[in-house]
Amino acid sequence: MAHPATLPLLLRQLKLASMARHWQAVLAQAERHGWDGARYLSALCEQELADRDSRRTARYAKDAHLPAGKSLARFDFAAVPTLARGPLEALASSGDWTRQAHNVLLFGPSGVGKTHLAAAIGHGLTEQGVRVRFTATTVLVQQLQLARGQLRLEDALDKLDKYAVLILDDFGYVKKSEQETQVLFELIAHRYERTSLIITSNQPFADWDRIFPDQIMTVAAIDRLVHHASIIEVSSDSYRRKQALDRLAATPAPTAAPPTGLPA
Repeated sequence: MAHPATLPLLLRQLKLASMARHWQAVLAQAERHGWDGARYLSALCEQELADRDSRRTARYAKDAHLPAGKSLARFDFAAVPTLARGPLEALASSGDWTRQAHNVLLFGPSGVGKTHLAAAIGHGLTEQGVRVRFTATTVLVQQLQLARGQLRLEDALDKLDKYAVLILDDFGYVKKSEQETQVLFELIAHRYERTSLIITSNQPFADWDRIFPDQIMTVAAIDRLVHHASIIEVSSDSYRRKQALDRLAATPAPTAAPPTGLPA
């Protein structure tokens, strides 16, 4: 029979790092409360699972590349009175919709907070254990174009499948060229009914012929995106412009210097 002194070594060999750190503290607690062996073992297992969940969440948050500080609590809903908070909180607090490969499409003019909302949903999902990746659409398109030139586009698309949710920011800024729009369409088609997309766009569907040069491709892309989707309109004056004006109004006017040569 193994000696208790070997327990830390055995736990490390079994890659039970949390148990190896906490077994003595939990044992002391078990002795104080008169737990039997099964109760003690259950408490150790719960500690191991909790620590693994915490490490996984931290790893997912780092890998997501989400803009820092973007949460629904920090979003100024008063500046966008037509925007309902409830559906956004539901999207951020539960990953059920991602397991059904649904999409979220955020539309509105520049500066109204679409990126903030997309990132806030992403942060909420990572806390739920959902793997998310945030990227500017133009950056990802360039990466996929490079992969296509190296004859490994399918591999690149497959690698993105590890993210249950891919956030494509500023979708409308993709250049209208056959090379860029073709890989973008292939990304949409590849993820259709398999994994989820969150898209922010300053262009409504009616103007997407500015993105896709071919009308058939435009219709096919929209059809795949909206088939299972929540569509959110963010309509207000530019949020960034309003913040800039508020800062300007709060800045004291400079005091004029007295004319040179005259006493102050």
